[in-house]
Amino acid sequence: MVKTREEYDNVMKKIEGYIRKSTKLGGFENLSKKETSELAKLSLMAEEYEDSIPLMPIKAPSSIAEMIRFKMYERNLKQKQLAKLLGISEPYISGLLSGKRKLSLDLAKRLHQKLGVDADFILTRA
Repeated sequence: MVKTREEYDNVMKKIEGYIRKSTKLGGFENLSKKETSELAKLSLMAEEYEDSIPLMPIKAPSSIAEMIRFKMYERNLKQKQLAKLLGISEPYISGLLSGKRKLSLDLAKRLHQKLGVDADFILTRA
């Protein structure tokens, strides 16, 4: 079990060594059974250590624009795609994200229905 960053770094160096070797040999299937087993074991150890590290808390969106940006990130949407999904123009989305446009009741409903934005969030921030 990996408990420190130093141990983790050592495990990662060993993993990288096996990856380099397998690349030279033409693929992981060309490693010996012992090497494949060791690589799998090291990978699990590294993964367990990575999972044990607490993530930085994500700042909760505090405005409609931040929530829209968050939903865009969450769904991997570009402004053009979001505009199409919501049935509005790209300039309108741009204005909304920059704070130059206000949220309409119709768009508030669409944010709730199409993106799952909490209605309470919309009402308290619009």
